[in-house]
Amino acid sequence: MSAEAIPRVVWSVAALVRSVADALQARFGSCTVRGEISGFSRAASGHCYFNLKDVDGEAALIRCAMFRRSASLLDFAPADGQEVQVRGRLAVYEPRGELQLVVEAMTRSGAGALYEQFLRLKARLEAEGLFDATRKRNLPAFVQRIGVVTSLAAAALRDVLSALERRAPHVGVIVYPTAVQGLEAPASLVQAIDLANQRREVDLLIVCRGGGSLEDLWSFNDERVVRAIAASGLPVVCGVGHETDVTLADFAADLRAPTPTAAAELAAPARDEQVDYLAQRGRSLARAATRQLDSHAQRLDRLALQVSRPAERIARHAQMLDALAQRRRTALRQLLAGQRVTHRQLAMRLAAAAAGALKRERLRCEAQAARLTALDPRRVMSRGYAWVTDSRGRPVTTVHAVKPGDLLRASWVDGRADARVEHVDRESPPSS
Repeated sequence: MSAEAIPRVVWSVAALVRSVADALQARFGSCTVRGEISGFSRAASGHCYFNLKDVDGEAALIRCAMFRRSASLLDFAPADGQEVQVRGRLAVYEPRGELQLVVEAMTRSGAGALYEQFLRLKARLEAEGLFDATRKRNLPAFVQRIGVVTSLAAAALRDVLSALERRAPHVGVIVYPTAVQGLEAPASLVQAIDLANQRREVDLLIVCRGGGSLEDLWSFNDERVVRAIAASGLPVVCGVGHETDVTLADFAADLRAPTPTAAAELAAPARDEQVDYLAQRGRSLARAATRQLDSHAQRLDRLALQVSRPAERIARHAQMLDALAQRRRTALRQLLAGQRVTHRQLAMRLAAAAAGALKRERLRCEAQAARLTALDPRRVMSRGYAWVTDSRGRPVTTVHAVKPGDLLRASWVDGRADARVEHVDRESPPSS
């Protein structure tokens, strides 16, 4: 039979997809798969969509869908990086012809490799103090230029520029292009941050990119990038991913923003707000200046009044001088009166002391005179005694001092006489 005789089956796309789906369902009606969650999202309807990638390092990935009824039975919150076991059935999503696993049950089987690495690195850097709140700096209140570290092709850059154009069109923007995903991204991010710090042409930096899976955002968990942000001399606002996305760069930055747009809003206050603030400050300064001018004007008026009537000022000073002169005269009179009283008291004390001293000296002299009078030899001689001396005028007080033939002189109260010793009669001294 020739090739032309073999009947050909021509499939429609829908029929082929349905046939493949039926074959998968017949072959894999229900299966359990272990893998790591990536790119997890929950729709407003309650349905969950995510990727399940191989945990053994193989480059394999399958899309998964978990409808609201099954998701409501979960006892934990699925997140990127978690290692899980899911039970479900293989199917084909016909609108795109994509293979997907419809998950009916999910249990945790341990954290994924990337998530474990994230936690270990976070603990180590936190122990070094890179995430301390004391290291965080306040953003400048008024910025002139903002640096944006991101990819030129990133939607995050458009979001940042749109937010700044809307809120603060007066603020300049300098973009430091860098890769934000892939193997070369960490080194490129570090280079862009270092370049901004070297140039010092901006007031702060916004490091940002759009949302994605844990793998997509992994460059912002790289230790080199985290340390570059922590060491930046410029304040850094980190706006990576969506509100639920958290990277180590967020912990190292001075301020974390939930999205790139929010980072732009936090970095540059709205122009209208700043204009209102400046207007308020201007009114406050004007009121303060007016008060100062009024105060100085009143002071000038008072000084002018004083200058315009010098006679009154001179009269007041003359009155003051008269009062001071009167006080001086009064003080002198009081001082002199006090001195006179003091002098009189001293004179009286001096006179009394002199009189007492004279009286004491007079009594002492009288006592001495009485003693001299009592000791006067003439008073003794007046009672019949005589004073006998030898020829040399020496007193003769004992008979043993003379001998016969000596010339003696005897003195009485009313005269004296010379005598010669004729005979000496010595008596024996009385016995003791």
